[in-house]
Amino acid sequence: MNKIKTVYDHIRSNNIKTAILVLLFPLIFVGLIFLFVWAVAPIDQAIETTITVGVPTIVVALVWLLISWAFGDSVMLNVAGAHEIFETDTRNREIFRAVENVALAAGLPTPRVYIIEDESMNAFATGRGPNDASVALTRGIINRLDQLELEGVIAHEMAHIGNRDIRLDMMLITGVGVTVFIADIILRGAMYGAPQSSDDDNRGNSAAVLMMVWLAFSVFNVFITPLLRMAVSRNREYAADATGATITRNPGALANALRKISSDSRVERLDKVKSMSAMCIAYPGAPREFLSEALATHPPVEKRIARLESMVQK
Repeated sequence: MNKIKTVYDHIRSNNIKTAILVLLFPLIFVGLIFLFVWAVAPIDQAIETTITVGVPTIVVALVWLLISWAFGDSVMLNVAGAHEIFETDTRNREIFRAVENVALAAGLPTPRVYIIEDESMNAFATGRGPNDASVALTRGIINRLDQLELEGVIAHEMAHIGNRDIRLDMMLITGVGVTVFIADIILRGAMYGAPQSSDDDNRGNSAAVLMMVWLAFSVFNVFITPLLRMAVSRNREYAADATGATITRNPGALANALRKISSDSRVERLDKVKSMSAMCIAYPGAPREFLSEALATHPPVEKRIARLESMVQK
């Protein structure tokens, strides 16, 4: 007899998959540089070049990560046009208290609460950790979901906070930005700044090595990073759905909320900010922007709903 998977089984499985996927980022990055350079240079030069390029890239990524850690949440909330609400705000007091109650049920500090004045339905969480987190809800998701459905959405976002996904999102966004920036520098160096040498063969070899390093960055940025990042994002969405269902003890309410949200999840201010799409409960871009299942920032909503409904106690 097959064992019935519990909510905790789903969460544990997704956490393991995410850890493996995150570990693959630096391993594939270093491996690509080595293999591409090795194609045009001896193995010792390939190893030296990999170390010379890889170490500074990782250092720059860490420095940029610290900057993002300090200011990234404020930037994201500002880009979304979100404004903070407080318990003293009579118009939004019930929303603040709903977030407060779900946070209490989750055993987490109450995050700052923001509203995006958009009639579509979406939400996201951001911040450096549970003690410095924020939850943003669109006006549409507040007005168009019933209380239990809205609590399910809030629980989903609290799950991202509790599972430390908000830290992971910042790390992935930062890493992608750094590798794209460095790839541009390498390309300019290969085109205009190849080392001068009286030996034409050496000059040609240096230029070839630079171009292969740039090609490795390009393959990583264009093909590998989107696949790995979207795989991480999909796993985290499944985990947040499962954790959110545990918090509210009502997976059916979140399933119903996802059905409604999927019909109108576009947030116009985020149309051109693709780096934030993975943070939202549903893809916030325009419907005309088609993404294949392999590159989608979120799992198919039908699969998310099916998983949630499978958790409902019969």
